[in-house]
Amino acid sequence: MAARRRHGHMRAPHRSRLPTHRVRYAVVGLGHIAQAAILPAFQHAGENSELTALVSDDPVKLRTLGRRYGVKALYSYDRYDAMLKGGVVDAVYIALPNSLHGDFAARAAFAGVHVLCEKPLAMTETECVRMIEAARERRVKLMTAYRLHFEDANMEAVEIARSGRIGEPRLFSSVFCQQVRPGDIRLRSDLGGGTLWDMGIYCINAARYLFRAEPQEVSALSLSSPDPRFREVDEMTSASMRFPGDRVASFVSSFGASDVSSYRIVGAKGDLVCEPAYEYVGDLKHVLTIAGKSRERTFPARDQFAPELVYFSDCILEDEDPEPSGEEGLADVRVIEALYRSARERRPIKLPPFEKARRPGPEQEMRRPPVKEPRLVRTEPPTQ
Repeated sequence: MAARRRHGHMRAPHRSRLPTHRVRYAVVGLGHIAQAAILPAFQHAGENSELTALVSDDPVKLRTLGRRYGVKALYSYDRYDAMLKGGVVDAVYIALPNSLHGDFAARAAFAGVHVLCEKPLAMTETECVRMIEAARERRVKLMTAYRLHFEDANMEAVEIARSGRIGEPRLFSSVFCQQVRPGDIRLRSDLGGGTLWDMGIYCINAARYLFRAEPQEVSALSLSSPDPRFREVDEMTSASMRFPGDRVASFVSSFGASDVSSYRIVGAKGDLVCEPAYEYVGDLKHVLTIAGKSRERTFPARDQFAPELVYFSDCILEDEDPEPSGEEGLADVRVIEALYRSARERRPIKLPPFEKARRPGPEQEMRRPPVKEPRLVRTEPPTQ
């Protein structure tokens, strides 16, 4: 497996196998997440990662951000394939609207360029499989950008759940909500909007890595108010998932409620609450209760995106398969498709077996200091 890190340290890789250059990245899409988190993260990933190119159809963003980050290779979307074939970059970080992930990732893979793709990996199982097969065929790395697989609070929760300290984990419940700004891309169905794709996916992924298993059956109820924001997508979805061993996970994701980001995992001996749980700005917190005694712990804010870059670059340079992989992204997409189908058809949906050999754990945790959010260029935060 790729170089392991704990508290910012890593075992020494086989340096004799590594090229002398750093992995050169293009960031594709310059919306809020790219500007607020991905581009600034390169300052903490310079040991093996370099921002080399930017791709956008907004010339103002390209010029301004190119000057800010010292990037001279600036491309529009219609020149994306030329960039991929031009030897300018080794990898792309895809930060486009959800509906574009599958196409842009597959094109990069077929061109022999490594792919780090924001979640969801794609909008359908078929698209995910195409991306995975393209990466396998061209022998490039494909990683789904699950930043929490490298974050201490969530990976410590994995350790607590599997350690037996709270007994066998039996129940998982979660809430992830925000008030989404009118006009945001998350509210457009043609761009892959919807609460499960944007927020519920975190709850699904957390349940899967805490139970260390795949759901067997799911059911969901999607609701919308008369609010004009929700003409095309669900305002909220309530979901339930049955896991092997008669374990249950439930969650609510919403675009029309106050900011809440939390989960609780309950075992036979105790429980763990993580709140906030999924945020990338600010501290995260645990309350661990065992035999009626509670202990609180705060996990200081950090850069959650630089570890993804450093880890993925290590995988490229050391020729190791990443975790989270393309298959990890596929695992969540198939659940989301089943949940929305359940909501439409008003019945539970059984899922076929899905084998997943590797799961995230605390050995992947990596610390980098937090970044100060830069001034945004022609983009807005998703929340009101």
